[in-house]
Amino acid sequence: MPVGLIALALGGFGIGLTEFVIMGLLPQVAADFHVTEATAGWLISGYALAVVVGALGLTAAVTRFERKPVLAVLMVLFIAGNLVSALAPDYSVMMIGRIIAALSHGAFFGIGAVVAASMVAPNKKAGAIAIMFTGLTAANVLGVPFGTMLGQAAGWRSTFWAITVIGVLALAGILALVPKTGSGESDGGSASGSAAGSASGGLRGELRAFRSGQVWLSILVTILGYGGMFGAFTYIAFTLTEVTGFSATTVPWLLILFGVGLFIGNTLGGKAADKNVDRTLVVVLAILVLVLVLFALTAGNQPVTIASMVLLGGFGFATVPGLQMRVMKYASSAPTLASGANIGAFNVGNALGAWMGGVTITAGLGYTSPIWAGAGITLLGLAVMAFAAAAAKKHDGGRPGTGGSTVPAVAAAETSTDLPATEAAAVAR
Repeated sequence: MPVGLIALALGGFGIGLTEFVIMGLLPQVAADFHVTEATAGWLISGYALAVVVGALGLTAAVTRFERKPVLAVLMVLFIAGNLVSALAPDYSVMMIGRIIAALSHGAFFGIGAVVAASMVAPNKKAGAIAIMFTGLTAANVLGVPFGTMLGQAAGWRSTFWAITVIGVLALAGILALVPKTGSGESDGGSASGSAAGSASGGLRGELRAFRSGQVWLSILVTILGYGGMFGAFTYIAFTLTEVTGFSATTVPWLLILFGVGLFIGNTLGGKAADKNVDRTLVVVLAILVLVLVLFALTAGNQPVTIASMVLLGGFGFATVPGLQMRVMKYASSAPTLASGANIGAFNVGNALGAWMGGVTITAGLGYTSPIWAGAGITLLGLAVMAFAAAAAKKHDGGRPGTGGSTVPAVAAAETSTDLPATEAAAVAR
């Protein structure tokens, strides 16, 4: 395993921690700044919206630059945002710190996914992306519960000081361990500079990738598939306490089980996606729908709910490497902006799932209703994914095992066999 992936995973750990740990610290933050919990909740919503802006705008702005220095600058931005949060004298400054940190989120994961994939052999690209996202899963398994405990014991600011230190360590790792890579202007080509690399043309080339219908279908699957899982997860504390009957003090430990599922799902999902992206996504989304339905039907049963928490995390996050890999594949001539856009799509899914779950609760449908809403959203994602896979297979001439490769047979034969699949597709275009 390339050591550079460890640095990327550490960066992902810090970013995942700053995104999710605030959920456990909202009461303390609200009390300190003398705002309502609903107002404090905008520190979460504002972060998510800023992620989308950064994933698109910031990624687009840096496509012409070499990726390693860009990742370093993004980590500096992340450090600065968390430092502002740790020192914030009032709510408005805290919000500014959250937004600054969030702007780096989408671009870091979007560009980082491209860099991670470039470090390994073609048949291990999704696995490499999964390793980078392991930092995000580790943040959920270990970072969030222990970050919450630290904040409760030493004040919420101590957690953001700790995240700032993690950012500094990740920055040092990126500078020391991540190899020098190309820029968005050289995407899709070999190191010597292929036709595709010269054709991509920086930002214009990156935008050209969005002409692909499969890119848009992949982004839509991301929004719906991930949004369904997150919709159920957003209100999980209410479900666990009000429906299942667990005490509030038990909830953090149950969330650790959810995080364990995330870790396992991310790892196995990446390995499966390396074999066949489309088949993996269809199967995993189908099982995720069943898990959500089972969870909603048996939420009153504690042992089954415990199992459902692990399965929800596992199958919910098993989609992530494949979804990211699929977008990069169909935007192969210029994957950086499309990759960043897909990171933004994850956060749009977060907002969609949370909103739908809130609507069902407000309508008086009970605390299992967000799970049912999540199942419905995920079912839509499965339908879109099945359509996308069928369309890709038809375009491919029905060749099995490609996962929806876009390389025509003749063009592929003319392409150097030692090129990765994404580079071969770019040259064929």
